[in-house]
Amino acid sequence: MHRRISKQMRNEWYWGWFLIAPTILGLIVLNIIPIFQSFYLSFFKSGDFGKGNVFVGLDNYRKMADDPQVWHAVMNTFLHALMVVPFSIAIALVLAVLLNGKRKGKSIYRTIYFIPMVAAPAAITMVWKWLYNSQFGLINVLLAKLGLPKVEWTSNPDIALVSIAVIGIWSVIGYNMVLFLAGLQEIPKDYYEASDIDGAGKVRQFFVITLPLVSPTLFFVLVTSIIQAMQVFDVIYMMIEVTNPAYDKTVSLVYLFYNNSFKYSDKGYGSAIVMLLLAIIMIMTVIQTKTQKKWVNYM
Repeated sequence: MHRRISKQMRNEWYWGWFLIAPTILGLIVLNIIPIFQSFYLSFFKSGDFGKGNVFVGLDNYRKMADDPQVWHAVMNTFLHALMVVPFSIAIALVLAVLLNGKRKGKSIYRTIYFIPMVAAPAAITMVWKWLYNSQFGLINVLLAKLGLPKVEWTSNPDIALVSIAVIGIWSVIGYNMVLFLAGLQEIPKDYYEASDIDGAGKVRQFFVITLPLVSPTLFFVLVTSIIQAMQVFDVIYMMIEVTNPAYDKTVSLVYLFYNNSFKYSDKGYGSAIVMLLLAIIMIMTVIQTKTQKKWVNYM
């Protein structure tokens, strides 16, 4: 016997699909279709003037496997994510805990920390590029006043990637902090009141109550932060030229994809590189999803 669907339920169903339709459409047009197009192009060699692509099968993937620059880019991308993700999450969580309590002017502090997310990435990078300037940058001027030698922040291969990671950490702290604040405000105050009666200090409360109960938000921030860090491009593109001595130590997979696809007009090889990045991100996301059951606590 078929269950009859009420008119109210049908209307709710229609309204539900209507409200999520823009998001679904945006995902299909901006994400799903480009993925399949890139996968298709990865089996071709770009023709002259972008026309007459030649099918080469797996040649782009074989070329990529033998290309040392690709594996340098993979290592640089991982190192960048390894520096940005833990520090940005830890700092954002500590700031969120501090600003979640009764503190004078906390709304102003929240706004200040969130400003980097509002500013254009290009503008942020230009400011940091000036700060890092080896001749007249503010950081080196301060070092000179302290009697310390100047540092080649963006041209020294040993520290250029660290300099870029600092920008990444600074840029994302405000966004992560807002997410953690939302998660912290969902924690019932009863837990803290009971722990105060038991004589637990603030540090113990953080590790016993705050950290476990904010773990769902922490999991979301961790996944999105890794994906974002693995796709780093704009900062490196504006900071590091191809002729820069630190290029090989800082080039990321997305930067390598850009160079091959648009500078060298080889969209087939560039598409193969971006498919490698997609595969790495998907594997990491699946691993995180599988392991989150062991440490994420849902109330």
